[in-house]
Formats: sequence, C-alpha cells, structure tokens
Amino acid sequence: MDADDRLELAVDPSRPTGRTLFAGGVEQSYVDVADPTYLHFEYVRRMAAVADFAAPAGDPLDVLHLGGGALTLPRYVAATRPGSTQVVVERDPAVVELVAHELPPRPAGVKVHVADAREAVLAAPASAYDLVLADIYRAARMPPHVATVAFAAEVARVLRPDGIYLVNVTDLPPLVLARVQAATLRAVFADVCVVADRRMLRGRRYGNVVLAAAPRPRRLPVARLVARALRDPVPGGVLHGPALDTFIASTRPNAGEAER
Repeated sequence: MDADDRLELAVDPSRPTGRTLFAGGVEQSYVDVADPTYLHFEYVRRMAAVADFAAPAGDPLDVLHLGGGALTLPRYVAATRPGSTQVVVERDPAVVELVAHELPPRPAGVKVHVADAREAVLAAPASAYDLVLADIYRAARMPPHVATVAFAAEVARVLRPDGIYLVNVTDLPPLVLARVQAATLRAVFADVCVVADRRMLRGRRYGNVVLAAAPRPRRLPVARLVARALRDPVPGGVLHGPALDTFIASTRPNAGEAER
C-alpha cells in the first residue's frame, strides 16, 4: 500500500470515544465507539434523516450499503431499527480488516462483502431492499461506472416499490457533478431531491451533496427532511420539484460510454 492509500484510525482529541478513519490522509468515516447514533459528518446526518423517515420509527429494514468505511450508517441503522438486515459492500479488503480489528464488532444483522459496488448490485435479486445507500469513492471521486443511468436503473430494480436510493456526491462550485447525478436519477426515478449545506447550494463552498430518489411519485418525505435540515448544526436546504428543475436546468443525464 502506497502513501496515497494508507489507512489510519485516529482518536478524536475533542471526543475520546470518537474514531476517524483516514484513507490517504483524507477523512473517510467517523464512528463513536460508545454511541452509534452520534453522527459527526453533516452529510451522514442527512443520509440518516432519510433512513429515519423511510418507515415508522423502529421498524426493521432491509438495507444495502455500497461503500462500507467504518460502518457508520450500518451501526446507526442497527441501533435505531433493531432487527434490520443489512448488506455492506466494500471494495477495499484492507478497510474491512482494519475496521474489524480496531473498532467494535459489527452489529447483528450486518454482513460485509468485499466486492465492487456495481457487480454487487447486478448480482442482487429484484425488489430485495428498502434502502440502498451509496457512499462510493475512489481517489476522492465517485467512480464513473456507478454514476450512470444504467447503474441507477439497476438500483431501481433491486429496490422495493416503496424503496429509496441515497447517494453521496462530493462536489465544488458550480456543482457540475451533483447536477449531472440529479439529472441521471431523474431519468430513472419518479421522485428525486437534493439535500446539502445551504452555502453549497448557493455555490459558495466545496463539500457533500446528498441525493435521494424513489421509484414511487411523492414517496420522499420532503417536508420532514426540510425541517430536519434546518435544525442541523450545519443548516441545510432541500431542492425538490420546481427548485430541483432550476438546479438541473439543461444538464444532461450521465448515459455512460456503453450506452451512447
């Protein structure tokens, strides 16, 4: 493993039970070893909000996580929705090994597979999951093969009719990647929204944009997401309907090389 791939788990000096997973010197995940419901990164809180509102509180869900890291969201779902069945797909075996050895054991109902995200989705049965969460990065970028219309269609296939797909995109002004991904999801899903720091949506900073998509129209809990985003320590905004139309504007979906 070269310096660009070096993994490290560091104690948070401001929170003794906090652990940050670094990959190549970049923060990848954060876990509180004493409290799995503590979510340090704002984009993770935004993804967790969708998971919270996806079904009545406490109901177990079947969840597919594409990108594992330190298992922050699988631990959160296990704590807030006991009895959930969760599959985690992580392509880097070194991450899986480090997390298994240095952090608390993975919760009951969580299985971890070392595999490529696209291959895992292609191999999954239809209508198998209530939630699919994608937090997939390679060299700080979302790999192209999981950002296309074809991949989104495969995710839609493995979701149940009331399922929700969540995607984390790291972007910088003018948010070209986020706009393309929003257009891509809209080409497949009936209901799509974007949730992010309001400063990001105004084009003032680099950071994370969370996209949520559902096969069923009006499925997304938009009003509740707006309220949660406003209460967050890093206040966020939600783009949906006409506001999302304006955000996407003339941006074209990512058809992918194989589909052109």
